[in-house]
Amino acid sequence: MPELPEVEVSRQGLLPLLRGQRILGAVVRTPRLRHEIPPDLASRLTGLRLDGILRRGKYLLLDCESSARGGWIILHLGMSGSLRLVPPETPPRKHDHVDLVFGQSVLRLRDPRRFGAVLWHAGGDVESHPLLAALGVEPLSEGFSGDWLYAATRRRRVAIKPLLMDSHFLVGVGNIYAAESLFRAGISPLRTADRISLARYRRLVTAIRATLEAAIAAGGSSVRDYVHSDGGAGCFQLSCAVYDRAGQPCPACAGEVRTIRQSGRSTFYCPRCQR
Repeated sequence: MPELPEVEVSRQGLLPLLRGQRILGAVVRTPRLRHEIPPDLASRLTGLRLDGILRRGKYLLLDCESSARGGWIILHLGMSGSLRLVPPETPPRKHDHVDLVFGQSVLRLRDPRRFGAVLWHAGGDVESHPLLAALGVEPLSEGFSGDWLYAATRRRRVAIKPLLMDSHFLVGVGNIYAAESLFRAGISPLRTADRISLARYRRLVTAIRATLEAAIAAGGSSVRDYVHSDGGAGCFQLSCAVYDRAGQPCPACAGEVRTIRQSGRSTFYCPRCQR
């Protein structure tokens, strides 16, 4: 699933190419993905200027003259989605579900598993939308600190890794980035959140920020379907210390990397380095 780094890489790639352009139309080839696509999406968008692209968690927010007569396109890439900029004459392929048509290019959403979303929010206050209002803290924001994390977990008697992946608590830290951050911080994914000290939480926050920033710099992780808006692939997965390395030597201590199941997901960790 595309997580915060992949969505942020998409945002950074699209923004300089599309900001200020007029939307000439929209083509919707399926009535719904995870949610119903507004049937009047094309008529709502045609003629609006794209003023900016923001990110909230794993959602891309396209500002279509929201301060005046327009609103926001809310995009989610789901489990397997990707956004590509293609020439207008490019024929759609299977799973190319939605096009936003600009003057010199088309922004095309491909989503083989149809767990993504394309929604419309009229007006300026996009974060009041129900899908966004319930989201947790942004891990790259000033509000995310070791002190906040320590205070927020005092009554959380759950394992720390699934908690880091809970979007109502913290947004965008998926399986790869939670595993790698815990390894950097030397914290076991099995440890309960309320049994981690303030000093270790401060170290974990630093590790989460560093992991996400390194992933963004590497273009994200292309494990399955994710590609950049220009068709390129991310490469962070190639530098992982523990993720998807079960049975291989830990790069720090040469011990064996292990894997367990937590909340239905594979967790990779080094039992020697992570306590």
